[in-house]
Amino acid sequence: MATTTLDAGVRPAPNSGKTFFGHPRGLATLFMTEMWERFSFYGMRALLVLYMTAATTDGGLGMKIAVATAVYSVYNAMVYLLALPGGWIADRFLGARKTVALGGVIIMIGHFMLAVPASFSFFGGLGFIALGSGLLKANISTMVGHLYDGPNDPRRDGGFTIFYMGINLGAFAAPLVIGTVGQSVNWHLGFALAGVGMALGLGQYLLGTRHLSARSDEVSSPIPAAEKQAVLRKAGLWLAVAAVFYGVVALTGHFTINWAIWPLSIAGIAIPVFVFARVKRDKDLDAADQSKMSGYIWFFVAAAVFWMIYDQSGSTLSVFAEDSTASTLFGFNFPSSWFQSLNPLYIMALAPVFAWLWVALSRRGKNPSTTMKFAIGLLMIGASFLVMMLAMAAASGGVKVTPLWLAVVYLVQTVGELTLSPVGLSVTTKLAPAKYASQMMGVWFLAVTAGDCVAAIFQLALGDDVVGSTGYFAFQGAMAIIAGVALAMYRKRVIRLMGDVH
Repeated sequence: MATTTLDAGVRPAPNSGKTFFGHPRGLATLFMTEMWERFSFYGMRALLVLYMTAATTDGGLGMKIAVATAVYSVYNAMVYLLALPGGWIADRFLGARKTVALGGVIIMIGHFMLAVPASFSFFGGLGFIALGSGLLKANISTMVGHLYDGPNDPRRDGGFTIFYMGINLGAFAAPLVIGTVGQSVNWHLGFALAGVGMALGLGQYLLGTRHLSARSDEVSSPIPAAEKQAVLRKAGLWLAVAAVFYGVVALTGHFTINWAIWPLSIAGIAIPVFVFARVKRDKDLDAADQSKMSGYIWFFVAAAVFWMIYDQSGSTLSVFAEDSTASTLFGFNFPSSWFQSLNPLYIMALAPVFAWLWVALSRRGKNPSTTMKFAIGLLMIGASFLVMMLAMAAASGGVKVTPLWLAVVYLVQTVGELTLSPVGLSVTTKLAPAKYASQMMGVWFLAVTAGDCVAAIFQLALGDDVVGSTGYFAFQGAMAIIAGVALAMYRKRVIRLMGDVH
């Protein structure tokens, strides 16, 4: 059986005395840490494609749109892919508390690397942020759960609600602050400001760590010395092979950004296929578990299609905001990065409405099934790109369209997100076989990775003449709608595969 290790002198987080809105004090620490981390993440992301596509005379990298959007998609994919090893490192090596601290330091370094005006530093910074985000993202939510007395603690759901409000507050404020500085003053000053945001979150975390639960210091499944050596040896071997390969490519003058984008994109699609193949071949799973996993694959593919479109909010939609959208509304001027604040604003406004709606429909016996909610999510995300198709047509000939087009697109996407994303988290935990219970949330994140990698391949293959065009939005919107209709048509089959899960 696994043993646990605790740092000497660590005490359980007190559940009495001062509280944070009636919750353990540690929630305030994690709330502020995540708020500042999301501030840094979404602030940098609001600038990323705009900076890469800006002319070198304007301080940008002068990239083609197709390449810049592909870089963005792969970067986003790696953030979610690295959540898997991030959780594993906490479980086997460091424990959640130390892993989150390490992740925060790496993210901060990455942002400050972006503040250095050099291409090598820029791409290295993206790698650091993706790695650090994987370490932090995989564990900080788990630490929120550690603050409560088990899953039946009546304060638990409310605590997670407050925590996720911190995510959206940070995401809402970031484009308004970092976006303005980056676009109006200096790109690299904006990236530096994102680093300052992460530094504030890290400082808050380290100062408030005494309020966290002792469970967050546990290494739940410590890795034996022999296995540790084997893992480090294999990791070192693969890193050496990659370093030699890319060193040869660079020294022979053949290296381009495609040498990074294509392998990462293919890996981001191949890894989920490998994971599901391994699970489906597992003879320890009985027929009921195998049936549930077959049903889950439907949800996974649907989610991948959804995220493929949704995550272009910071890439193709950002370019449209900059190049084809008026920056004035009701006489008020604003930078194009401000559009990135619409989604978190809509989430904060609509999430309570949807929470009430599902309960109200359930009382009347009219609550849609999980399959139908996924289908609705796909229909909404597809519809958002059909609206973009119309917006692009309206912008033909260099016309600057009203910002209301993008306001509608982001609203439709947010409604789709609220229909699919929370339900996806729930169905993942319900369908997970007991053997893979702790791993399935990481598998759910792989849907984001797969969707973003497919988007990157599309963008590179189609090129500048197609990416961001009317046909580009029309094709993907139609594909998502077809997927939503197919899921609705086959919902009874999926429901049968789900067995006793509803």
